[in-house]
Amino acid sequence: MLSRTAALLLPVFGHLRITADPASAATTDPAPDTADPAADTVPTVAPGSIVAANHTSLADPVVVLAALHRLGARPVVLATAGLWRIPLLGTLLRHEGHIAVHRGTARAAESLDAAAEALAAGRVVLIYGEGGLPRRRDSGELPPGPFRSGLARLAQATGAPVVPLGQAGSRRLTSGGRAKQLAGLATAPVRRPGLHVHLGAPLHLPADTAEATARAHHAVTAAWTAASRHAASRDAAIHRTTAGPGPEATRP
Repeated sequence: MLSRTAALLLPVFGHLRITADPASAATTDPAPDTADPAADTVPTVAPGSIVAANHTSLADPVVVLAALHRLGARPVVLATAGLWRIPLLGTLLRHEGHIAVHRGTARAAESLDAAAEALAAGRVVLIYGEGGLPRRRDSGELPPGPFRSGLARLAQATGAPVVPLGQAGSRRLTSGGRAKQLAGLATAPVRRPGLHVHLGAPLHLPADTAEATARAHHAVTAAWTAASRHAASRDAAIHRTTAGPGPEATRP
């Protein structure tokens, strides 16, 4: 339900485009509602995969869930346990089997055990390797911060492939303090910022935790770089369109 809700609501606030590295693309034409028709390739996410995404905004889970829903994936999400205390949202999270992460407690390891069970059952698991949001308060894009070791340990324990996912644009929906975030959401239906998700090629992480964490971070950073580049190109094209012809074009 959360994935479907995200897919229904997101078009009100912005325009989402999805691209992928060639190794993540399907070899057959997709159904019309499974991918962005303007995308360069059609990504797929295999059952039992770990999707590792960059985390820059309170809005980016909605962006990522909407993108994965469009691609036919309904992930189990690892998220901070505080969300389970929010009325209605907490009920939905429990009902759909999402996984609470109790960071800094003796229960922290339980989330990885639950994620491993979900992967064994063929579910897609969405995890944020950074484990938190950046401190920057403006709407500028940010590369992924340092990763915690949980992603690497989960991949090592299960042998599941990791699909790097980079998203750009969600900070234009919400960023900064509470008042600025509310203002961003309120004005987004008018501004309709461009949102971009890029999937990298799946990879299997090595056995060494430090090396695996570094490799995952590098892959997600590359996916974020691609998403940011696509988003910037689209913004530039829109700007050229809305700016109209320059002086040279209008000269008799």
